[in-house]
Amino acid sequence: MPHYLRLLIVVADGEHARFVRAKQDNALYTDAAFDSAAAHKRSSDLGSDHPGASFHTGSTVRNSIAPEHDLHDQEKEKFAHYVAKEINEAAIAGTFDELVIVAPAHSLNAIRAALDPAAETKIIGTLAKDLVKTPDHELQPHVSEWVRAVDRSGH
Repeated sequence: MPHYLRLLIVVADGEHARFVRAKQDNALYTDAAFDSAAAHKRSSDLGSDHPGASFHTGSTVRNSIAPEHDLHDQEKEKFAHYVAKEINEAAIAGTFDELVIVAPAHSLNAIRAALDPAAETKIIGTLAKDLVKTPDHELQPHVSEWVRAVDRSGH
């Protein structure tokens, strides 16, 4: 009898994430979902969206200072670290044997960069694609490299 490996598929973007697993018949289902607290906030609600201003010595001319980082980008980066933390905790708890991460390239890179070695070694695949709004039952064609089709025979 083949050993059944517990697969965790993380489907994420900069604001939403879900942990998807396969049932015994390979049908996919969401086991947990996470949303960024800042996902639907405007930049002005996240902080000042106006650039600061400075004066040059001996001048009354004000020059605006461009913000170094977009507040939404910073929140997306924070969320990617949160998702990685959740993956790391699941790896330490031993709740999965194999890991697939599906996310847009920027989010995928940020999540991977924040993974601990225990989680990183379980990665069997990544897909740089935004599938966060794709329902579980429509994910299979996208992850077919790692998940066989649903077994409708009952075996």
